[in-house]
Amino acid sequence: MTSENGFEIFLAATPGLEAVLAEEVGGKGFKRVKPVAGGVTLQGGWPEVWRANLWIRGAGRVLARIDAFRVVHLAQLDDRARKVDWAAVLRPDMPFRVEADCAGSRIWHSGAAAQRIATAIRETLGAREVTEGGILVRARIENDLCTLSVDTSGEPLHKRGYKEAVNPAPMRETMASLFLRQCGYDGTEPLLDPMCGSGTFVIEAAEIAARLNPGRARRFAFEDLASFDAEAWARMRGVASRREPAAICHGSDRDAGAVAMSLANAERAGVAHHTRFRQATISDIAPPEGGPGLVILNPPYGARLGEGKDLAPLYRALGQVLMARFAGWRVGLVAADRRLAQATRLPFLPPAAPVPHGGLRVTLYRTATLA
Repeated sequence: MTSENGFEIFLAATPGLEAVLAEEVGGKGFKRVKPVAGGVTLQGGWPEVWRANLWIRGAGRVLARIDAFRVVHLAQLDDRARKVDWAAVLRPDMPFRVEADCAGSRIWHSGAAAQRIATAIRETLGAREVTEGGILVRARIENDLCTLSVDTSGEPLHKRGYKEAVNPAPMRETMASLFLRQCGYDGTEPLLDPMCGSGTFVIEAAEIAARLNPGRARRFAFEDLASFDAEAWARMRGVASRREPAAICHGSDRDAGAVAMSLANAERAGVAHHTRFRQATISDIAPPEGGPGLVILNPPYGARLGEGKDLAPLYRALGQVLMARFAGWRVGLVAADRRLAQATRLPFLPPAAPVPHGGLRVTLYRTATLA
């Protein structure tokens, strides 16, 4: 799949948010960006792989697609896998593992397919196969087309490297960043999350406002690949893009433990000086200084946390407070139950399709500017 223009790079997205991720990736200057099922593709080389891992907020992981060929039986797969230039990508001293999945193909046994590819790598490269950890090689055999990819991220990209403390049922940073984008947040206005939990929305927003790279504080799997250039990576990572934020990002929660988690996470993320957290109930919230902006929150869903009580009064109270006190602000609310969202009586715009989160399907409900 490689060419003089590089190779195809796949950025995984939460299903349903591919177009939002494509908007982010295209805005970062990547070439030939295209939303596809489950993510976004672009064209580039290893520097683009490194930049995507370092820069892109909404991607779950970055895969380098290193080869593709048609196969109809395992012997053919074995022969073709031995012709891949594994030494150009993998190092013989680094362990690896192979995962495969098959769909609509004459090769239907994913375990057997993975075994053939792993054997080819072991015998042609001399690298050690492991069952956990190591460099992940992914094989997708769909309609008899085998696509081989290397996972260049390692740990999923929502693990930014700062969040040690989380509340129950946390939202991943990658999803939070895409919801912020859908709400039109660009870092130039105040933000408030009145049910902040461990601070995910607030910290993501503060990093956007400060132009901090999401991957600045972690390590990536591509650093163990044969194609890695440590000096070039150090130069890329060392380019400072930080700016002084135009507005403060605020969070509140009725639970003192959640506030403490948020404060600690913001400190580790390096955004403590332009975030504010306090303990407050929904009835206590008020617009922070700095002019109108965005209120965004991820309230309890009920089923998600095993709660049997009716949450409608909470949502109703939230809507009353926002309508009474937040004129000029916009609202983004994540909900798993349309009836709970409607209980707020907020003037929501037509919602996008629900997306998977924590075993449920959730929807981002957005308003225009509140009157």
